[in-house]
Amino acid sequence: MDKKITVVPAVLTDNPQSLKDMLGIAATFTGFVQIDIMDGLFVPSKSITATDICIVKTGLKWEAHLMVNNPENLVDDFASAGAQQIIFHYEATESHGNIIDMVHGAGLKAGIAVNPDTDISVLDPLINKLDSVLFMSVVPGYYGSKFIPEVLDKITDFRNKYPHIYTGIDGGIKENNIATVAKTGVNSICVGSAVFCQDNPAQSYRRLESLCNT
Repeated sequence: MDKKITVVPAVLTDNPQSLKDMLGIAATFTGFVQIDIMDGLFVPSKSITATDICIVKTGLKWEAHLMVNNPENLVDDFASAGAQQIIFHYEATESHGNIIDMVHGAGLKAGIAVNPDTDISVLDPLINKLDSVLFMSVVPGYYGSKFIPEVLDKITDFRNKYPHIYTGIDGGIKENNIATVAKTGVNSICVGSAVFCQDNPAQSYRRLESLCNT
């Protein structure tokens, strides 16, 4: 039997109180979340900071998805805040190998996110150092962005080339497309508005989990 696909709630907010509320909601149905970090430069929106996460003191395990320029400047902050993994964007830096080494040196897993128009071949020189790759299926930075289906072919190609690498997808995934997304062979699917913007987030999460594992 194939390994179960993990649905990862993605927490995106610029409000510390909303962060606390969203983490509290997530804790009722999962033990792990992704927290989106945005600087208003790499993407137009800004979000909460590592300091905000420290103040909340969540009992959840979590990873930081850094949608920021110069991600190397934030590695220590998010390591101190308790992240399990730091995912940074390929397009945000030219020091990919050095940042991966920094993240590993801090005792965390290191992942790279790639935007929809980035070719998977750019990952070839880094693949042996990475713990995961996160494929963006939207232009990043907002809840509710439009899903880009062409990314699914990229993921299938990548999985065929590197079946041993933990692979995730993030952006625009909802009940009407999650089963199709699951067929690419991804290990995890990040969902934001399809959980947190619903009337019953726990019920929505479990429905998504069911749909991608049938």
